[in-house]
Amino acid sequence: MDQIEALFPIPLMRSPALLNAELKDAAVAAIRGSKIENNLRSGQLFHTEVADPRANNLFQTIAELAVPKLVDFGELLFGERLRWTVKEMWTNMLETGGNQTLHAHANSFISGIFYLTPSHSGSRTVFLRPPGGSDFSFRHHTRSAAVGPFNAGKYVLPEAEPGDLVLFPSYLYHEVPRNQGDQRITIAFNAIPDHLDCWGYRVSFSS
Repeated sequence: MDQIEALFPIPLMRSPALLNAELKDAAVAAIRGSKIENNLRSGQLFHTEVADPRANNLFQTIAELAVPKLVDFGELLFGERLRWTVKEMWTNMLETGGNQTLHAHANSFISGIFYLTPSHSGSRTVFLRPPGGSDFSFRHHTRSAAVGPFNAGKYVLPEAEPGDLVLFPSYLYHEVPRNQGDQRITIAFNAIPDHLDCWGYRVSFSS
């Protein structure tokens, strides 16, 4: 019998309801009362300053909940259970009509998103196939063509509920389409391991 192997897949981890209702509500209240900055590309997207979670008790509590998940996810990426640190966190407040343009995260290995409020079905996070790969130059896109993991150009995250966490490799491009619903609040972060070792050539990361 023929067998299909999923060669070199890109992992994405979903951790439902990692934040309980009390912590989620506290985060929303703190974010709405914080100083915010305008996004450079969207007039309806705002952020808090990028911060070291150790300097903020609420962020530190949320980061500590993410660490065991980072260890599990990091094992998929690097084959070993390493020590992980959330090195920076920030919040995203997407108002009605706003969007988050296509981007990836630099200077990190795992990135994550905590969802704090419901998202409109048309404004879910979209992940795109990494550009500059070795795909065919020609594509076959028709109304009758079946789309699957081997030929799709993008992946629309299924509905994320408040309190959910999503982890993905930092190089993975993603965006949020125009928000058709109410204010959408998330916490994003980047994480690094304490070291990477390639046959004795060890690179250590420290804050």
